[in-house]
Amino acid sequence: MFCFDNKDIIAITPEENILLGEEVNKLIAQWGKLMPARSLVFSLCSNTIGSLCGYLCLLGNKSVPVMLDAAMDSNMLRQLIEIYQPNYFWVPAEMEHKLGENVRCVTEYADYKLFQNGNASLIKMHSDLALLLTTSGSTGSPKFVRLTYKNIESNALSIAKYLEISKDDRPITSLPMHYSYGLSVINSHLIVKASLLLTQKSIMEKEFWAFFKEQGATSIAGVPYSYQMLKRLRLQKMELPTLKVLTQAGGKLSADLVLEFAQWALQTNRKFFVMYGQTEATARMSYLPYRKALEKNASIGIAIPGGKFLLVDNQNNIIQKPDVPGELIYEGENVSMGYAEKIDDLSLGDENNGILHTGDVAQFDHEGYYYIVGRLKRFVKIFGNRVNLDQTEQLVRSMIPDCACTGEDDKLVIHILDATLENKVKEFISQKTGLHLSAITVNVISEIPKNSSGKILYSQLK
Repeated sequence: MFCFDNKDIIAITPEENILLGEEVNKLIAQWGKLMPARSLVFSLCSNTIGSLCGYLCLLGNKSVPVMLDAAMDSNMLRQLIEIYQPNYFWVPAEMEHKLGENVRCVTEYADYKLFQNGNASLIKMHSDLALLLTTSGSTGSPKFVRLTYKNIESNALSIAKYLEISKDDRPITSLPMHYSYGLSVINSHLIVKASLLLTQKSIMEKEFWAFFKEQGATSIAGVPYSYQMLKRLRLQKMELPTLKVLTQAGGKLSADLVLEFAQWALQTNRKFFVMYGQTEATARMSYLPYRKALEKNASIGIAIPGGKFLLVDNQNNIIQKPDVPGELIYEGENVSMGYAEKIDDLSLGDENNGILHTGDVAQFDHEGYYYIVGRLKRFVKIFGNRVNLDQTEQLVRSMIPDCACTGEDDKLVIHILDATLENKVKEFISQKTGLHLSAITVNVISEIPKNSSGKILYSQLK
């Protein structure tokens, strides 16, 4: 999938560490002798050379990485280890104590170490399985998306095509590696041999922008919250002569902000792309061509190269007229094989057959541009993460029996009856889900509205 010449510069860090193709090629060969192919490996990710190198080595040896956040909750990690029994762990050196007993270090590189799990044996996995990613809605759950080599390659090539990515580009990693959007930035640039600018700093830190300027970053990717912060930071006033492309995905950015950034980009000879995707489609399913962003600032655009959209009504009939809402369905080589929730699921074949029911309600205009108008299920996008309101509600119920969860993009609302528990609930959900406290509102009410059968009337909750 990724093929590097020895002199290719794969990544650069603020510490001026440089990862060359020669080093990756050497390590792939070494790892091939250390561990059996088709090993299951928990990779605890960070935006560092060690983390990136491990990802490339695992793919290169046909082992299957499970991409997890290095900062994830220890209890959740232990639960996942118990369920999936990984053969190896690729983790920051200081995290050995989180892996349990009977592990031994077999090699290390940069700030990472590879540990063998003495409690596990080789797992039967489907030959096409390349990668496991958490769904952005699988909060506190062992649910993963099963991605194939074809999924990763086709989506990376498609993104590289419509963004016109070249070897000369230098994207800066403003998104985490374990997140499908962040990983797609990595994949779509490495597949054309562009060099990554790896940093752990956020866009809110001055060190991020110092690195950006020093290395001449050419693109930046962000979720809606990122662009809200970029507006506060007055990106439009910054001196960034190397910046050429801005991309946005991970949730719906307000039409006003799309318009603002699109106008600025066009005025300064830059390109601003709005995109739509899901982890279940490897990352991205549509993009809004930058020249259309002013005219269609509320649109998710058109299907990516190699992909196709269609809408169906409640009777599963294909909708062929503009401005008629229906469920959005996507077809393409980047559609995953399905989900895994237990170890036996890793041997399953393709359950989707290239077709993804997105769960979103959309309509298209007379030019074939699509607009999201609602959701079939109870999901919201918060800071780029798809949050399942029903799952979150179950988490709250582990604390208090009577509650309800509602929300909108970038806002989770938890309705409870006891005012004394407001802060406790907020902190608990933030800890369990990883959501920032600013995204969580606890609303104290006198009664949870329900119908005669006891079902919550969410429409009555504000």
